[in-house]
Amino acid sequence: MSQQTAVYTHGHHESVLRSHTWRTAANSAGYLLGSLQPHLRVLDVGCGPGTITADLAALVPDGEVVGLEHAAGVLEQARATARDRGLTNLSFAVGDVHALEYEDGSFDVTHAHQVLQHVGDPVQALREMRRVTKPGGLVAVRDSDYPAMTWFPAVEGMDAWLDLYLRVARSNGGAPDAGRHLRSWALRAGFAPEQVTATASAWCYATAEERRWWSELWADRTVASSYARMAVDGGHATGEELTAVARAWREWGRQEDGWFAVLHGELLCRV
Repeated sequence: MSQQTAVYTHGHHESVLRSHTWRTAANSAGYLLGSLQPHLRVLDVGCGPGTITADLAALVPDGEVVGLEHAAGVLEQARATARDRGLTNLSFAVGDVHALEYEDGSFDVTHAHQVLQHVGDPVQALREMRRVTKPGGLVAVRDSDYPAMTWFPAVEGMDAWLDLYLRVARSNGGAPDAGRHLRSWALRAGFAPEQVTATASAWCYATAEERRWWSELWADRTVASSYARMAVDGGHATGEELTAVARAWREWGRQEDGWFAVLHGELLCRV
């Protein structure tokens, strides 16, 4: 099967990894944790720098976790995370979620966090995740929904950021509103309605430290990451416009009453 991939909008600039390495199983996969058992075999699709993957491995000490990533370069950091934590039941591989190189029923749990919004065919990705999961096992996915993100106060320039991000992500073949589509995609991938449990949760940034961290990483990402290059090369924004958006992020981050929420859709799909 040919690969059907979209362009990964964020890339792996330091400002992106600053966010990705903050992620844990607790703050990013809480909906799944109650279903894990020590002996399970888990595939973590789109593992990135491996912080969630390492947490999953610690939660299945008698089992095994495989972290799969399309971008080979970031796996060096993921392997270092595993070594630093002394995890021996964790390995990493390069692969494409549209055409997984595993036999049918290879895993008890197949998990993907913030992946389906970036792939070329999320329904095909879910079909493949379903195929490699054992009967009775779980496919677990969680994706943010950018148009549903909300913040206060309404700093000038923040709406321009969201509009720009949506345009860049969609031009790359992604679905930045993936969170609201997950259940529909799962049904189209062959899951019956009674097999799908859909929930939602949010990240919230409200303390001074959280606002500083969130605003600075987005300000830096806006002017220095591959997302910034794609925005300019794709004709979506000029360098000056990106600088203005970054300035808006920093202005929002300085607001003492500032608050930002990131909504996520979540699915547990029983195979």
